[in-house]
Amino acid sequence: MQLAVATNESLAHLSNNLIYASMAVYTLAFLAHIAEWIFGSRSKVARTAAALTAPQAGAPAVQVRSKGGTAVLDKPKVVTRSATGTRDVPDGPGAAGGTVKGDLYGRIAVSLTTLGFLLATGGVVARAMSVERAPWGNMYEFSITFSTVAVGAYLGLLALKKNVRWLGLFLVTTVLLDLGIATTVLYTDSDQLVPALHSYWLWIHVSTAIFCGAVFYIGAAGAVMYLFRDSYEAKLAGGGTPGRFSTSVMERFPSAASLDKFSYRINAAVFPLWTFTIIAGAIWAGDAWGRYWGWDPKEVWSFVTWVAYACYLHARATAGWKGRKAAYLALFAFACWIWNYYGVNILLNGKHSYAGV
Repeated sequence: MQLAVATNESLAHLSNNLIYASMAVYTLAFLAHIAEWIFGSRSKVARTAAALTAPQAGAPAVQVRSKGGTAVLDKPKVVTRSATGTRDVPDGPGAAGGTVKGDLYGRIAVSLTTLGFLLATGGVVARAMSVERAPWGNMYEFSITFSTVAVGAYLGLLALKKNVRWLGLFLVTTVLLDLGIATTVLYTDSDQLVPALHSYWLWIHVSTAIFCGAVFYIGAAGAVMYLFRDSYEAKLAGGGTPGRFSTSVMERFPSAASLDKFSYRINAAVFPLWTFTIIAGAIWAGDAWGRYWGWDPKEVWSFVTWVAYACYLHARATAGWKGRKAAYLALFAFACWIWNYYGVNILLNGKHSYAGV
């Protein structure tokens, strides 16, 4: 017995060390992403692309006069992924701005992010081994798992050759913030679960909730970037001149149309799984407490979040609600998810309050 206790304590200590090590590596990744953006700002690639589609450059590039009239050869257009009815604007060249040095630092940042992810994963696994259960019985464990899954989803998109490296700096920054709060404010020593949580539904319900939240986070990040990029494009279309810093940053992001589509596809893909999460929670509640639904604050806000995302998907599919209105609704839905995690757990009392901090 004493040997088992000592082993569990050693594993808990190892878990803490791995989480702190991942934070150190994520910090280096943060600095590498900063370098990527700095060196990328020196590129003329994005400014050239923007100039090709600027309003004042809308006239045909070449006119060839022939007998009986004028043959007009339109300027070749840059291939875009713009949706119908949106501005014909190309995607930016990325944070590296097309520069070799910027791309080098970007690759270093991704490599460091991968190393930080592996360390954090080791920390989560060691935590699970130390308590001999699923590693999400309290807010600390949920937080370190959430950030790890978010990074894993980002790296997965990169592995699938998706254009998401622009998300790297934003992601690493928020992951560091999440881990900082987890290790300082939410930290809880390894302990066993209350009787209601001793169920295989813990693995099913909570794991899907964490995955959904991590993917919803990526969708929300896309919506935020869309709003900034859309404002930048609108200012250019209206003949305005954005500031030098705004131009340097915004011109390297994907087009507003691409970001809008990215956010929508991410949220739409994970919404069915969120539906399953709520159903699984109701089934577990029936096993643990003898009722499937009891208007517990956590249950209520999980359903509110579901309704918010359902409204977003419906609005996004309706022509009149595409764009900024739909993006605001997506951010409201994710805000409901965040409140359901932090606000409900900390400020409201209910059957889910056993998680504590």
